[in-house]
Amino acid sequence: MFPMPTPMVPLRPLAQTLAWWAVNRWVQRAFPEVPTLTTQQLADWLSQGRAPSPILIDVRRDDEFAVSHLPEAHRAASLEAVLALGLAPDQPIVAYCSVGYRSARLVDQLQGLGYTEVYNLAGSIFKWANEGRSLVSESQPEPQVHPYNAIWGILLKPGLASPLAKDDEEYPKDDGVL
Repeated sequence: MFPMPTPMVPLRPLAQTLAWWAVNRWVQRAFPEVPTLTTQQLADWLSQGRAPSPILIDVRRDDEFAVSHLPEAHRAASLEAVLALGLAPDQPIVAYCSVGYRSARLVDQLQGLGYTEVYNLAGSIFKWANEGRSLVSESQPEPQVHPYNAIWGILLKPGLASPLAKDDEEYPKDDGVL
């Protein structure tokens, strides 16, 4: 008998790498004019205390935000909700969602209204969490993230996806797009 071959690269990290490549390409092709910040760029900006500080906008649903979010983030899942915050058109704004699609759509809409300092967080909260960066829930540290659904949660490192409620296991009832 021959020994079973072992792959040079474990399958889960390889699958995640390919999935992230596809997701990033999908977002870039859908919103080519939307400026992005990497998670490292945002972390540096926040840690340096460089003024003006960006307003962080979490574009996810209430149930996703309740599990965890970036510290100091405002939840505003629609253009109307962001406009209700009364932010100046030149105020730096960084929007994020699960992987960057919903937030890129919002940034695109804000640009269309004349907002000049708006950015999409590339990889959004999933990448932020995968890198071990700070997340909170009700002002307390929370390492887990709402996985959006069982399929998209594969993009999170093991142990980072919060358990889904039975109703969340299928695609959400909203627009079905991250």
